[in-house]
Amino acid sequence: METNLDRTDCRIIEFLQADARLSNKELAARVGLAPSSCLARVQRLKSAGVLKGAHAEVDPAALGIGLQALIAVQLRQHSRAQVKAFWKHVLALPEVLALYHVAGSSDFQVHVAVRDAHHLRDLALDAFTTRPEVAHIQTSLIFEWVRKPGLPNYRM
Repeated sequence: METNLDRTDCRIIEFLQADARLSNKELAARVGLAPSSCLARVQRLKSAGVLKGAHAEVDPAALGIGLQALIAVQLRQHSRAQVKAFWKHVLALPEVLALYHVAGSSDFQVHVAVRDAHHLRDLALDAFTTRPEVAHIQTSLIFEWVRKPGLPNYRM
């Protein structure tokens, strides 16, 4: 998607990535616009698909999540049908946080969040190794992770 973003659009994006809860009035003041102009720009960015949503950062432990892992998955055959079937299956699993279709020794990296090691073992055995399109999995435990909010803005 190619959009014509000017410096003000880029600053709006930067501030909203850092804090999507900013009021329109606060955002307008930070980027030096009248609130009505700022609101019009934000609405244009939303309708153009540049701004896709806002999300709350939640402490995993508060939800009973004690362990996260990356599961590298190698498919038996890298056909469109098998990729689509695996993609659909994995995204339906409640433990899945993110799915990455990658190049290299594995075809997918799946970020999962589970209660504990037993839950991870059961997920690997029941949801991955039983799939006919899966040839091999390798699980890596995540000891710590930090999500860096926002994308780099190369247009500024």
